[in-house]
Amino acid sequence: QVQLVESGGGSVQSGGSLRLSCIASGTISNINGWGWYRQAPGKQRELVAGQYDGGVVNYGGSVKGRFTISIDNANYTAYLQMNSLNPEDTAVYNCNAHIQSTRDGRYADYWGQGTQVTVSS
Repeated sequence: QVQLVESGGGSVQSGGSLRLSCIASGTISNINGWGWYRQAPGKQRELVAGQYDGGVVNYGGSVKGRFTISIDNANYTAYLQMNSLNPEDTAVYNCNAHIQSTRDGRYADYWGQGTQVTVSS
């Protein structure tokens, strides 16, 4: 089995920073893509940042220049550095990874349980 565990969420004031982590563990052969998503109450889930094989990096429009995704491939870990946070960033943040299993060699998407980020004005 494969498991993703996020950490690093919490409450901060507007202008503050947080760093989220997502660690993948289990029957992992390879990870060829990572994504951070968020969902605020009453809103649809949206992509915050993604990084994929070949160095492709995508950011959601509202976080460009403020958030940075980084990957530690050796330790199956993804990070999301969030700076200049504002109340509109308040949401549950989930990580996603496209993982190849050692069991059958197939890729599948896995999700973490989510971590709450609350930004007060």
